[in-house]
Amino acid sequence: MGRLTTLIGIIKDKISQSRAAIVSKPNTISLHLALLRATTHDPFRPPNHKHLTAFLSFGHSSRATAAAAIEALMDRLHTTHDASVAIKCLVAVHHIIKHGCFILQDQLSVYPSNGGRNYLKLSNFRDNTTPFTWELSSWVRWYARYLEHLLSTSRVLGFFLCSTSSSVEKDTEDEKVSALMNTDLLREIESLVGLLEEMCKSPDSLHVHGNDLVEDIIGSVVEDYLSSMNEVSTRVKEFKERLGFLSFGDSVELVFTLKRLEDCKERLVILSNKKRVLIETFWGSIDELKERAGKEKVYREEKRIVSFGRSDKASESARFGDRVLNYGNSVRFSSARFELNNFPLLVL
Repeated sequence: MGRLTTLIGIIKDKISQSRAAIVSKPNTISLHLALLRATTHDPFRPPNHKHLTAFLSFGHSSRATAAAAIEALMDRLHTTHDASVAIKCLVAVHHIIKHGCFILQDQLSVYPSNGGRNYLKLSNFRDNTTPFTWELSSWVRWYARYLEHLLSTSRVLGFFLCSTSSSVEKDTEDEKVSALMNTDLLREIESLVGLLEEMCKSPDSLHVHGNDLVEDIIGSVVEDYLSSMNEVSTRVKEFKERLGFLSFGDSVELVFTLKRLEDCKERLVILSNKKRVLIETFWGSIDELKERAGKEKVYREEKRIVSFGRSDKASESARFGDRVLNYGNSVRFSSARFELNNFPLLVL
């Protein structure tokens, strides 16, 4: 059955390439042929690295050429009913995020510019040709959702997460994170946790076990896991610095987000056997921050209750309305990292 499927796939690929050579415009023939070679009908082998590199090379040309490459890729993704082709198109999208040049990544992030189809929404994708392609379809749906989360998180962070071209110096990254307001810092860590949660939802499939195509995808996602872990660690370190100055609401939100992350631990730990010491240190820091933030939350709640109990006594002084100093015109500092954020500067 596998040999027959492979043979049929080869025939389909030959027909597709012949059609592309006939109907494509002279200036886009090489682009379409490179795409077809990178997204074949073979359900067992991942795209040839040489063919993926050839397709990505069109991003080094003009912006118009890069836009044409993304449009051709998305058109193939939308129109195919073959699980092998669809998942290889998604591999190409992932490859652009990780290894594409800036122009190609930029065109991916803005496509389609005038609305149109949400190009990675494949929640209804089904290929019922064989039991194997039916099961592979579940990987198409999950992989599309995962890449959507990856693109969304990249927008929140302001750079393509896991991209080799977006790597920044550690000192620069720490400086950027330390300048964020608490709300923005929470938004970033929540987005990263959402991405890690999606990693845990990969299908449990028996028929695709040992499939080189699926194994290649898992390998790429594991690399993303390690990169995401580094980004979370940077933000966890910053939250440790700010812990005493977070509002009660921010403390609650942080604890909830860290609890969500801990719920993923069991599934994430088995993803990779690499960098075991680093991974153990990472989860240790998560547990430490969650415990400290939880204690801080309890302390602030008790403080609020005590303050509320004293409010009746304090109200007796309200009759003296004309005070020498009042807090009506106060100046507040915007930085959330320093305790000055909690105290008004009196204007006399």
